[in-house]
Amino acid sequence: MTKSTFVLLGGGLASATAASTLRAEGFDGRVIIVGDESHVPYSRPPLSKDVLRGEKSPERTWLRPPAWYTNKDIELHLGVRAVEVDTRARRVELAGGTSLAYDKLLVATGGIPRTLDIPGTDLPGVFYLRRLDDALALREHLIPAAQVVVIGAGFIGAEVAASARTLGCKVTMLEIAEIPLGRALGPTIGQIYADLHRERGVKLCTGVSVDRIEGQGRVQRVVTSDGRVHEASVVVIGVGLLPDLDLARRSGLTTGNGIVVDQYCQTLVDDVFAAGDIAYHPNHFLGRRIRVEHWQNAQHQGTAAARNMLGQQKPFCEVPWVWSDQYEHNLQIVGLPSPTERLVVRGDAATRNFSAFFVRDGRVTAALAVNRPDDVRVARVMIQHGTEVTDAHLGDVDTPLAELVVSRA
Repeated sequence: MTKSTFVLLGGGLASATAASTLRAEGFDGRVIIVGDESHVPYSRPPLSKDVLRGEKSPERTWLRPPAWYTNKDIELHLGVRAVEVDTRARRVELAGGTSLAYDKLLVATGGIPRTLDIPGTDLPGVFYLRRLDDALALREHLIPAAQVVVIGAGFIGAEVAASARTLGCKVTMLEIAEIPLGRALGPTIGQIYADLHRERGVKLCTGVSVDRIEGQGRVQRVVTSDGRVHEASVVVIGVGLLPDLDLARRSGLTTGNGIVVDQYCQTLVDDVFAAGDIAYHPNHFLGRRIRVEHWQNAQHQGTAAARNMLGQQKPFCEVPWVWSDQYEHNLQIVGLPSPTERLVVRGDAATRNFSAFFVRDGRVTAALAVNRPDDVRVARVMIQHGTEVTDAHLGDVDTPLAELVVSRA
């Protein structure tokens, strides 16, 4: 009897985890990972931190060594892009004219950097940071006293700025909002991070957009909407991520803010699944569809998708969790914070050792912690169980958070 073929599109964490799960669950058919990068699947979080600072080699970002895929009989088709899926014929068309037949298909092609439509973004010395090769190329320019302008003060921009300052660069960070991360975390938390970067010598300019990037043969300056000129030998653009939907649209898959999937990671097309940054999935705890661009989501959703490709019908339902390391400070967020929720702070925000809880109707909807990871773990359980809390207990450092966790059941 002919064995089934499962094709996993995308060379990142979701595909690698799915492949590992398929073998762990006993699938003995053909497993093929198709990725448009030449590297074996690797972890992206170190790119803006350890890799950029030269503290971690490319090999140390690998999720698995190349020999592991050989030993598990997992085929790697690297450096090739899938261009279209014929869902009726069950074939994936690859760039160059070849194709692969499949019985089950996982689309985990991730996201692409949001670009700026302004003059000068094509100048040498202007970078987007998404891939390992991007980080390796950028790292060569982050020398002491280099004038680095970072456009965007979200997580990627802030991490790049912190890494560049650690390397001795002169850093300017430009943010269109009045407070960095304010739209996601609210003004109180955003201001804390603004102060942190300014204390470390970052020239943080908020409430400004970028008109153009200038230079003769290479980037030399950035001009902002207020008319100011910021000298630059390196520019890093970090203004967000978009789901890479070209393949999905050409293939007739239903899309919204990503590829629409159900609780089992399945698209509206039989035997086609999606996971990771590209999956627009329902979330029971939040009561709506979300698309999550975080490491844990890609890993766990890859596992869930693989099991459901095997017919196990196991729903994927998790409270989102993300972290960011900037200087010596660790930021962790659980849930999807909304600045419209009531904020309860626990600990000392002035010393950057605190947690903040976003509360609605007496229940925690999200939480953020700086250098207090245990608080995040408890907050996640609170969100999962819908634990009723009071502001007084949440804010009281003498009341152990674990004592507040009570299931509605």
